[in-house]
Amino acid sequence: MSGRFVTLDVREELRRGEEPFPRIMATVRALGPDEGLELYATFEPRPLYAVMAELGFDASVEQLPNGDWRVRFVRQRAEGASGP
Repeated sequence: MSGRFVTLDVREELRRGEEPFPRIMATVRALGPDEGLELYATFEPRPLYAVMAELGFDASVEQLPNGDWRVRFVRQRAEGASGP
């Protein structure tokens, strides 16, 4: 993957008690083949990891200094794929 990410920040939705999952999935469905998702949340979204893995994405997780989380989902490489 070239390192392009679509950023989605769901922290305000979570603070309001709203469920961001439908918006996250809509964003994932709209990703191009060379794009990943950079997600910002108020907690580590562990349940999302399995869902995204089934869709072919690996997760890279970072807790931010303010306690929020940034998770980057990148497409898994196909077996035998070449490239940097």
